Amino acid sequence: MTATSPSPAGSTVSFDSAAAPGGTLVRSSRGLALRGLRSIVRLPSAFLPAMMMPIVQAIAFSGTFFAITKIPGFPTDRSINWYLPLACCMGSGFSGVGMGFSTVRDLESGFFDRLRMAPSPPLSLILGPLLACWLRVMIVISTVLVVGFSFGARLTDGALGLVALYVAGLGVSTIAAGWGLGLAYVFGDMRAAALMQLTLFNALFLTNAQTPLFIMTGWLHEIARVNPFTNVLRLSRQGFLGEVTWSDTWGGLAAIVGLSAVTLWFARRGLDRLGD
Repeated sequence: MTATSPSPAGSTVSFDSAAAPGGTLVRSSRGLALRGLRSIVRLPSAFLPAMMMPIVQAIAFSGTFFAITKIPGFPTDRSINWYLPLACCMGSGFSGVGMGFSTVRDLESGFFDRLRMAPSPPLSLILGPLLACWLRVMIVISTVLVVGFSFGARLTDGALGLVALYVAGLGVSTIAAGWGLGLAYVFGDMRAAALMQLTLFNALFLTNAQTPLFIMTGWLHEIARVNPFTNVLRLSRQGFLGEVTWSDTWGGLAAIVGLSAVTLWFARRGLDRLGD
């Protein structure tokens, strides 16, 4: 159905045609992204967990498992070098599913219906939250890094190590945002919230999150070996464990591209079917 409005000359103007130019997509997405950023101030309780959780996680894990570095063959002598990238990826993931939480609130309040009726491309309803998510992730990772460095974390490959970590974090947030938005569109209420968090925890912890693969045994080793998030964590950690190499990079990039494509398709599919 095409919405129309009268023009001064008495003719009708199609909202679809008004929304067609790429500039409209950019403006609409930018507006939704700014709205998502303003919610940090308006509703800090929805953002602070994504900020505090990885900080607590990095400190708690590196302190509790500090002796893990004494295992022969462990790739670093600083436990926080191993757990800090994990914490950054986890915080990035929660920033992503946070977009799903915000969308659920809009769906329950009825505000999302107003967004759908606006003369803007439907894609902006996905791209806008995704842009806000990326900006949030930059804040989260930067804050976690400051805390991590104050607790002894050290880069082993300088700027390249930071680039690898930020790429991994942005990738995880993209995957999580697509998944969270898709679940929000499918369920339409807070039933989706628990599933968003549970699947994110399982995806990241059923990897080499706690220990390297060569230490793991049994079913957990087999799952972690094929879990694509293992490659993403390898990408994020390499600048804290040694030199950044293509062999430790390409698998993480491939996992990010593949999983992002699937979850963003899931989000778009859910948006198209919303209200059916």
